[in-house]
Amino acid sequence: MGFATDEHEGHRHDSGPARPGRLPAAASRAHRSPDGAVDGEHGGHPTGEAAWLHRLKPADRHTELTPASSPKTLAEATERLGPEPVAWAVGVGHDMALMIIAEVPELGGGEGPFETLRMGAESATLRALLILADPTDDASITQEALRGDRDFVRRGIPLDKVLRGIRLGHAEMAHAMMTACADLSQTEARAGHVRHVSDTLFRFVDAFSSHMTEEYVAERDRWVTSRAAAREEVVRAILAEETVAPGAAGRTLGYPLTGDHLAISAWCAPTAESDTARLQQTAVDFLNHQGCTATLVVPTGRTSLWAWGTGATPHEPVADTPARHTAVHIAAGSIRAGTTGFRRSHEEALRAARVARMNPGADTRVTCYRQVEVVALLSQDLPGLRRFVHDELGPLADDTAHAEQLRETVRHYLQGERSLMAAAERMHVARNTVTYRVKRARQLLGHDIAQRRFEVHTALAAAHVLGPAVLRSARPS
Repeated sequence: MGFATDEHEGHRHDSGPARPGRLPAAASRAHRSPDGAVDGEHGGHPTGEAAWLHRLKPADRHTELTPASSPKTLAEATERLGPEPVAWAVGVGHDMALMIIAEVPELGGGEGPFETLRMGAESATLRALLILADPTDDASITQEALRGDRDFVRRGIPLDKVLRGIRLGHAEMAHAMMTACADLSQTEARAGHVRHVSDTLFRFVDAFSSHMTEEYVAERDRWVTSRAAAREEVVRAILAEETVAPGAAGRTLGYPLTGDHLAISAWCAPTAESDTARLQQTAVDFLNHQGCTATLVVPTGRTSLWAWGTGATPHEPVADTPARHTAVHIAAGSIRAGTTGFRRSHEEALRAARVARMNPGADTRVTCYRQVEVVALLSQDLPGLRRFVHDELGPLADDTAHAEQLRETVRHYLQGERSLMAAAERMHVARNTVTYRVKRARQLLGHDIAQRRFEVHTALAAAHVLGPAVLRSARPS
C-alpha cells in the first residue's frame, strides 16, 4: 500500500524472532521445486514454485503506465524478474492505489497523494514478487513504502485509515497474484503453488503492517514534538480566522505578521526522486526575488507546500521568474496587509493553483492570481463555464491547433483595443496575417466580434488559461 513518504530510514533491529521489515524465520526458508532444486539456485529466472513469475505480462490497459518506484528498485526487480513481470507489478500497484482511494478517500486528495500511494503499492508488489522468487530475500519493506508515513502524519490521516489501506491493498495484491499463479502454473502443481503464494503473502503483509505501524508512530511522535507542528498549528488557526495574538503568533512562526504579505502555493511532479528540500528552496528563491525580507514555509506533503513572504516591493509578483527546478510550479496571491492579508493572499494563491492544475499541459510555471482572477472565479462552476465557452466561440472552441491560432489572434486583437498592428506586434507576425485570421474568426463566430466583445473576450481568456478543461475535444478525423 502507499503504503507510503519521506527520506527517513526505517528503524533497524539487530535481534528478535520476527523483526519489523523482515519476514519471520519460517518465511525465509528456501522452497524446493519438485526436482529438488531450491527456487532461484539455478540463477537467472525463478524455477520450481516460482517459475510462473517469469511468465507474468502486463494487461493491455497497463502497458503505457510509467513506473512510480525509484530507479534502484526497478533495476533490481528487472534484473531478477525480467521487464514484463516488473511491468505487471506496475499495473497491479496502479490498480491497488485506485481501489484503496475508492474505499478510503482520506488517503487520496489529488495527484501528489495518489502518486505517493501508487509508489508504495507498486514497490510493495515488486518486493512480494522478489520474496516469492527467492524466499531467502526476507526484507518485507521498501523505502518507497516508508516514505508514506511522513505524508500521512503531516496530512493528519489516522493510523487506522492507513492500516485499512494496507489490508485492502493486500487483498487486491493477493487476488492478482493467486489468479496469475493459477493461470500460469503447470496443472499438476497449481494447487500447491497457489497455496504457497497465499501463505507467503500473508506473512509478507503481517511484517509489512508491523513495520509501517512502528514507523508511523515514531514519525507522529517526531512531528508532534517538532517546531514545525507548532508553526503549522498557528498557521491553520490564522487561516481558520481564529483569534490569535499577532505578537505571540509571530514569535512562534519566526515570521512577522505585521506589514504586507505575499502568499504562494508551490508543488512539483510526484516522483520517487521528488526533492522536498529543493522545492522549499525554490519557494524561498521566488519570494526573495519579489523583494521579501522574511519568509515562512509550511510543507503540506512530500511534493507541495504553502509559503509567505513579507517586505515585498508593492507590485504584482513577477510571473516569469525562473524557478531553481523546472519541475516546480508556483501560484501566487496578491500582496495584502496584516493578519487578514496573510489569509486573503493565501486564499488567492490556492485559487490560482486550482486554475493552474486544471491545465497541466500549459508551459507556465508561475501563475499569478491577478492575471487569472476572472477565470478563477468563473471556473467555480466549471461545467457552466465550459458551456459558456462553447456557446460564445462556436467552432473556435475546438481543441485543435488551427482553432487555437485563431483564438490567440482574436484575444491579442481585443487586448490591443482592436488594433491589427498591436496584435501583429504582440504575436510577431505580419499585419495581413492578423487581418486574415480575424476575418476568418468572424466567419466562424457568425457575427461581428464587436457585437459581443466582452463575452467573446471572456471566453477567449478562459480558453487561454484553462485549455482542454473548457474546450471541445477534437473530433476524430
